Amino acid sequence: MGWEEKEVRGYPEFVQTAQRYHGRPIFALFCGDKDAEGRSWCPDCVTAEPVVRKELHNMPDESVFIYCLVGDRAYWKDPNNEFRKNLKLTGVPTLLKYGTPQKLVEEECFKAELVRMLFTED
Repeated sequence: MGWEEKEVRGYPEFVQTAQRYHGRPIFALFCGDKDAEGRSWCPDCVTAEPVVRKELHNMPDESVFIYCLVGDRAYWKDPNNEFRKNLKLTGVPTLLKYGTPQKLVEEECFKAELVRMLFTED
């Protein structure tokens, strides 16, 4: 069956999607919003996204990959935003295995071998 991808924007959409796929392995990549040309305001997200996408085939069967846009730069920088408060995110990009402490933050997402390990290890 393989895996499937969902793209969401904002915290409420993320939570709704994660709940919909409860019981399946969920991996999420959180990145800054993109402009009309499809460029994120976050340069690290621009670097990390292709690295993460190249490793998606390593996710376990039945997995769900949620690509989540966290909002504009001003919203992200607010220390009280929902991603920081509820998911304890400290930076973007963040790649995590939902419901576990496993995550890669910022430059860690540039390393294919770390991304692969997150996708393949229990």
